[in-house]
Amino acid sequence: MRKEFAEKCRILAVAGIIASGILTGCGKAQESETGRETVELVWYQLGETQKDADLVLRKVNEYTVDKLGVSLQIISIPGGDYTQKMQTVINTGSTWDLCFTCSWANDYLQNANKGVFLALDELLEDTEMYQNIDERFWKAAQVQGSIYGVPSEKELGNMPMWVFTKEYVDKYNIPYEELHELEDLEPWLEVIKENEPDVVPLYITKDYTAPTYMDKILDPVGIEYGDDTLTVKNVFETERMKETLRTMRKYYQAGYINQDAAIASDDKAVKRFVTKGDGQPYAELIWGKDLGYEVVTSPIMDTSITNSSARGALTAVNAQSSHPEEAVALLNLINTDEYLRNLLNYGIEGVHWERVAVSEAEAEKAKGKPYIYDTRVKLIEGASRNYSVAYWVQGGLFNTYVLENEPLDKWAVFKEFNDASEEAPSFGFDFDVEPVSTQAAGFRTVLDEFGKALYTGSVDPDEYLPKLQEKLETTGIQKVIDEMQRQVDEWKETR
Repeated sequence: MRKEFAEKCRILAVAGIIASGILTGCGKAQESETGRETVELVWYQLGETQKDADLVLRKVNEYTVDKLGVSLQIISIPGGDYTQKMQTVINTGSTWDLCFTCSWANDYLQNANKGVFLALDELLEDTEMYQNIDERFWKAAQVQGSIYGVPSEKELGNMPMWVFTKEYVDKYNIPYEELHELEDLEPWLEVIKENEPDVVPLYITKDYTAPTYMDKILDPVGIEYGDDTLTVKNVFETERMKETLRTMRKYYQAGYINQDAAIASDDKAVKRFVTKGDGQPYAELIWGKDLGYEVVTSPIMDTSITNSSARGALTAVNAQSSHPEEAVALLNLINTDEYLRNLLNYGIEGVHWERVAVSEAEAEKAKGKPYIYDTRVKLIEGASRNYSVAYWVQGGLFNTYVLENEPLDKWAVFKEFNDASEEAPSFGFDFDVEPVSTQAAGFRTVLDEFGKALYTGSVDPDEYLPKLQEKLETTGIQKVIDEMQRQVDEWKETR
């Protein structure tokens, strides 16, 4: 029944002629200013409430009511509070239709397994977005064989990078593109230490994680990249991590690392030579804009696609929603309609942003090519600060316009990056933690106690690593490893 009704709503939505009587059947109807009945969808999003949010939303709703007979109420929750407050919303049975979810906030896997999110397979199968979005995003969105969220198409893989201040790269002729592993940095950290007393050679904060060549399926347990045997390990027992922690300690003692690293929050005013970031193509343009000066980057390791990286941003539908068909139709429109996507992303043209002319040569080069648009965006100073949302929260990136300092082919390069990214051997495996939930619950406490100090080099790993290992063993890490290995072995047989 639902499949037939979804198809009816889809056809009418595409045609732009959904009738008010049908909408009343889809869910709660409201009367718009034009007298037309509409369905209102409540959407929880991660991010700060914007000063001009209502102004932009009125414009959005004018368009979506005309196209789909759907209006939106968006409720924004700051990132630091998002997971906790969304759990309250979910547990108290509040009315909502859509929410942001991912691998690191409002946990996608956990909520899908608990039945919070609706399985969308039948509603998705005939949509344009389902055909357009890279199938590996949909593979990652599967939980026990069903899709519970629409992924925001962006970078697929995990791409940690070193981020270098260009001023010092140029000044000392540093071959930054050849610097990948942590140990490659040492001679240049020494150069900066000796010649730039006001500069932190390697600037890191409490959120820093030393380069980890592993898919940490349940931190600190996982499978190393490139390990086709799919052997489950404790990351702190791998030789590579042990050597990395010793190198961090060496750098800390040499004065290359800021001494408050284990407790520091990012301070943009701190002069630094290099820091670590989780990157993507052209990430240096975003970081440079944020810092106020040019940076250049070098990848730390090959890009690997994991469930966690491919679940970096999704939108889920409430399993209790009265109008899931309209919710999916809205997400399809956002992910395929150039005007709506850019309105949500940048705000109102002429108020928050304006178009930047491109050369005839650039326009000609872009013509007819996928993921390349002949439009650049210039943010209007002052007004743009009143509407500045996280670009990956509301939908995919590949139909957004690029900023004035970005190349027209930015999204084409992203697509090439995704096409070239390799799947980790563990990609597609989901760990059911329930059999060892008691043991796993203690990991976070142990990592909070030792992780920041060890990762930043603030303590001697030869002294503190055994203490961490002892506490993990007491917590029951071996039971978790054994259970994960058992599930991985079963999963291997079904691939």
